[in-house]
Amino acid sequence: MRKSSNQKQPTASSHVEENEEIEWEMRPGGMLVQKRDDVVVDDGASAPAAESTAGPTIKVTVCHGPAHHVLHVPAHSTFGDIKNAVVQKTGLEAKDQRLLFRGKEKEDEEHLHIAGVKDRSKILLLENPASKERKLEEIRKNNEISKACEAVAGVRAEVDKLLERVAALEGAVSGGTKVEEKEFVVLTELLMRQLLKLDGIEAEGEAKMQRKAEVRRVQNFVEKLDSLKARNSNPNINNSNAVSVTTKWETFDSGVGSLNAPTSSSSAKVTEDWEKFD
Repeated sequence: MRKSSNQKQPTASSHVEENEEIEWEMRPGGMLVQKRDDVVVDDGASAPAAESTAGPTIKVTVCHGPAHHVLHVPAHSTFGDIKNAVVQKTGLEAKDQRLLFRGKEKEDEEHLHIAGVKDRSKILLLENPASKERKLEEIRKNNEISKACEAVAGVRAEVDKLLERVAALEGAVSGGTKVEEKEFVVLTELLMRQLLKLDGIEAEGEAKMQRKAEVRRVQNFVEKLDSLKARNSNPNINNSNAVSVTTKWETFDSGVGSLNAPTSSSSAKVTEDWEKFD
């Protein structure tokens, strides 16, 4: 006869329960709880995830204007978790979000289940007023910079046209052709008008750098005209001789040079060696 035994045989499920390890995490208030699953964002029609060791999963809808973002989250999640979950969907950083439930704004550390959030509850998301003002200010600055860059580009195009005339004068003087002095005066005046335009452009950031560079370019052309004028007035001086032309610019806070007609001083030193014969 086979002897029966009342000893209970271990099952596979009992091994799983014995080997299963419970993970814990510390909540902001110092409470030690089982580690929860990550928040899942679902804007589709998929079914809620199954309950886990972290507690039941609930479905909440975050309303942001005309948009509705569906989340499947553990019931003990915080409103801060909700903010982080919709950052990519809304384009708003967590610090720029305000969450309201039942007409009251909620703090990040508040838990959903304590606030009364249940399955299929709706949470209202609003943008922080300070964030709106900051974005509007950024848009305004970007528009101003864009307009300033366009204005500087317009001046640059006019200066490029005058540059052709400067090059023509330089070719004439270098070739020994006598040029009327009024040609230098008129061209210098036209360049100074471009400096006036640059002085009237209010610029910040990249536009300010472009304006500064264009001011320096115009000033270089004015100085070049002064040098050509000096060479034109004294044809006997060639490039090998020392001809120094200095234009003094008065710099204002805007970074634009003096708009008064520049004064130039030129000096030419000519040395002639004479050979004495008997």
